[in-house]
Amino acid sequence: MSKVVVVGDGLVSAETLAEAALELKLEKPIEVVKYHWFADLNKEQFQEKIKLIEQNGPEALEIPEGILDDLVDADYLLVHIAPVSKAMIEAASQLKLVGTCRGGVEHIATKELKKKQIPLIHVIRNAEPVADFTLGLFYALTRNIAFSYQQVKEAKWPKKFANDPYKTTLANLKVGLVGLGYIGKLVVKRLNSLGIEVIAYDPFVDKEKIRKEGLQITFVGLEELFKTADIVSLHVRVTPETKNMINADLLSLMKPSAYLINTARPDIVDKADFVEALQMNMIAGAATDVVWEEPIRPDDPLLDLDNLIITSHIAGDTIDAIPRSPYLLRDVLNDYFERGMSDMLVRT
Repeated sequence: MSKVVVVGDGLVSAETLAEAALELKLEKPIEVVKYHWFADLNKEQFQEKIKLIEQNGPEALEIPEGILDDLVDADYLLVHIAPVSKAMIEAASQLKLVGTCRGGVEHIATKELKKKQIPLIHVIRNAEPVADFTLGLFYALTRNIAFSYQQVKEAKWPKKFANDPYKTTLANLKVGLVGLGYIGKLVVKRLNSLGIEVIAYDPFVDKEKIRKEGLQITFVGLEELFKTADIVSLHVRVTPETKNMINADLLSLMKPSAYLINTARPDIVDKADFVEALQMNMIAGAATDVVWEEPIRPDDPLLDLDNLIITSHIAGDTIDAIPRSPYLLRDVLNDYFERGMSDMLVRT
């Protein structure tokens, strides 16, 4: 018998998680215990909870009442973005694995999992949408699509832009990716199809495996990437090592004709250094789908920059990616159970 505790929320239902859990390749019968975490909130209200947990971690919000008792003899715990707190992990004396049907793991006490040597599996539920969106920002930024649209809506007819000295087609630009996880590799596939040169920095990636996957990438050091790339695109998650890693030191290495794209997390960029680089026109421009405070405040200095595109954290927002993510997690877990290894195993 296998006991699986699932925690649904305002975006992914406990019922869907339970259905996926019953299809796992585990010792039968499978007992599923369902919990709900702020599942009664509307999307806007739930986004506030997401913001709090992404910014402050798994201890920032309360956990479902009664869950600690059920975790005592649980074998598996599956969640979307509900917190997996230190208390939950300590209570789970026979837990074999935690699965989350999202890419970020800010909601999980990863240090506690590491102490107990409990594997953590995640999935990039919206990888394809984010990769598409990233490429869209490449075009929108370098060809002034967004800047022109904004001014035309203000009854202007712009012909001059901040990047005028550098405008060229995407085929003439070298793209540098910081982070080569699942989303990063999807971006590479798209760029390879377009015949665009790609360089990348990721100290953890298996370069031989990348070669076998047929991806055309030149691996370089982080400083070399910032010195030579025409577009730098960020695809890393927030860890103590990556927080504020994109700072004045790296930004100062970029060519004045270069662009910075962020569809990952805001905290990997030092905000003050980022704003200054754009204010001083140290680079040609930037685009970000993530900001440090959502929704953005009317007095945020980011709004005063005429060389920055800001979108409202919508890169992964498609009608099917989030609600059906438990089934993606099911497939990844079953593959892990069969092979004993997975690209989706989080390095905690």
